[in-house]
Amino acid sequence: MSLLLFDLEELGIPVFQYIKNFKIAGLQGKSGGGFGKWSMADQGMDESQPVDLSKHPSGIVPTLQNIVSTVNLDCKLDLKAIALQARNAEYNPKRFAAVIMRIREPKTTALIFASGKMVCTGAKSEHQSKLAARKYARIIQKLGFPAKFKDFKIQNIVGSCDVKFPIRLEGLAYSHGAFCSYEPELFPGLIYRMKQPKIVLLIFVSGKIVITGAKVRDETYTAFENIYPVLTEFRKAQQCKWDRTLGFLSSSAVLLTFCHWGAFRWDLLEKRGKRCTRVLLL
Repeated sequence: MSLLLFDLEELGIPVFQYIKNFKIAGLQGKSGGGFGKWSMADQGMDESQPVDLSKHPSGIVPTLQNIVSTVNLDCKLDLKAIALQARNAEYNPKRFAAVIMRIREPKTTALIFASGKMVCTGAKSEHQSKLAARKYARIIQKLGFPAKFKDFKIQNIVGSCDVKFPIRLEGLAYSHGAFCSYEPELFPGLIYRMKQPKIVLLIFVSGKIVITGAKVRDETYTAFENIYPVLTEFRKAQQCKWDRTLGFLSSSAVLLTFCHWGAFRWDLLEKRGKRCTRVLLL
């Protein structure tokens, strides 16, 4: 039996890739410290449908969180009468000059103004937004107003995603100062104003991204694909982190012992503050 001790980091081999090559992701120990399968969600992958890499080269698809749309009902409205007759409606003219109405399906909120203009917010897709706006228009019609459905338009699309790695916001703000605004004492995120497409991105140190200002879905996707190479450039160096089934690696060195019958165990060894990862193969 020979012992081979080497430093993976010195060889430039990511620990995740090394472990994956030994195919231990599917092993399950009986001692309570077993290793479950890595979840696809933890790897930034979508189990439900494959990602079209021709459209999303980064492999990440931003999720739409909110659609804001407007429509013209083309008639004058008595807001007080609407608030008294309709369910799930509130009207306080001293606070806001519009009726606030809500429906459950799709789960949305509408702001209805006396001029006949309406704003619909809270939908998760363009189709849901239009469907909800039509439902609100139908409610107004049933209350006796000659409401129509004119000039429906998507005004704003808000999306979000997670790049799964921390970002050096200071370096990004310094290198892209013409497009960035970063005041951590006022707001923890970096505000990136993209010129083409004209989109605003909120970038957080955790790797979470909020994309707003788009009027069509593809603008959201294009903006993220444009910013992704910049984010990888300012990726913050970090220690290897495992999911909840694998435990964690921090300032300790981890000794991974492979036994003859395929089992293994972890020993956390403090190494005087030096951060390194070593594997002992038997």
